[in-house]
Amino acid sequence: MSTASNKGGSSRFPSPVYGDRLERAAAIAGKAGLDGLLITPGPDLQYMLGTRAQSYERLTCLVVPSNGGKPTIVVPKLELAGIGDSATADLGLDIRDWVDGQDVYGIVKDLLGGTRAAVAEAMPALHLVPLADKLGALPILATGVLRDLRMVKDASEIDALRRAGQAIDRVHARMGEWLRAGRTEAEVAADINRAIVEEGHTHAEFIIVGSGPNGANPHHEVSDRMIEPGDIVVIDIGGPVEPGYNSDSTRTYAIGKPPSGKIADQYEALQRAQQAAVDAVRPGITAEAVDAAARDPLVGEGLGEYFVHRTGHGIGLSVHEEPYIVSGNDIVLAPGMAFSVEPGIYFRGDWGARIEDIVVVTEDGCEPMNTRPHDLVVLPG
Repeated sequence: MSTASNKGGSSRFPSPVYGDRLERAAAIAGKAGLDGLLITPGPDLQYMLGTRAQSYERLTCLVVPSNGGKPTIVVPKLELAGIGDSATADLGLDIRDWVDGQDVYGIVKDLLGGTRAAVAEAMPALHLVPLADKLGALPILATGVLRDLRMVKDASEIDALRRAGQAIDRVHARMGEWLRAGRTEAEVAADINRAIVEEGHTHAEFIIVGSGPNGANPHHEVSDRMIEPGDIVVIDIGGPVEPGYNSDSTRTYAIGKPPSGKIADQYEALQRAQQAAVDAVRPGITAEAVDAAARDPLVGEGLGEYFVHRTGHGIGLSVHEEPYIVSGNDIVLAPGMAFSVEPGIYFRGDWGARIEDIVVVTEDGCEPMNTRPHDLVVLPG
């Protein structure tokens, strides 16, 4: 058993990283014709300040003016400790605390210096509605404003994703310890949950153990179904490593004996399709072209109707974020973009399979964050 620690990284990056992000975000907001950004707790605030502050009924909000003014974190006095892990003090940002009875939405408006704002998509409606009323205008989502920042990972973020990929690969390498006939999906998942932490994650974000017919449901989680000899089992697992960057990797296993005939041929077709999509990733190609690189070979094998989801999703502080690798998305890939490549085939009521790697676009191709074999791994029954 590995003795890897889940304390292998700092809870945030060095403070200058966040200072640079704040400057770039303010500039982008200005170019978009906004007075600034209003960022409440969630992935966007963690990206901006490195804080894990939570959202409660009292408003916590980072105000980032686009006019050159200093960003300010507005926080209830009783929750000041919640931003203690952030880069706020190191960067010399203003802190505006408030107490019950004060007009916090008026405070935010005054700090913004205008009415044209973009808000984090995680802002609760209980704050968005009174804030819009105070501004006299409905804010837009900051997702589009921040997209280019969060989509293109810097070297520190790529290193975190690399560590996350290595950690989840170590879990898949241990699958033979737990995955066998006579155990339930839930029992296997409990062991995987412990291993995800043992191998370097802070926690397990999700675990899918889809055995036999359950593998034909892409969003199956776990159940009390007993794993049987001859089952094909889809294992999709992931979680964050410090400072909050996620792994996500899927491998498919066979219990007791390798499948033959049609199932083996169909899995090999999936394997070729996944590799074709990874090989297609490079700067200048569109996201939808990568989707086509995975989908077209399966269509050619008569399996297109069984590939029922997009080829991939971006990943970072969120398990699912932009860019989405899907038909109709004409965004052009650039170095630093990170996303999954995960075609699957699903035969309802029978079996399913998926192969998933995280890749990061490089100057001339891509670097896979996962290096476990793509073959259908046969485990003893």
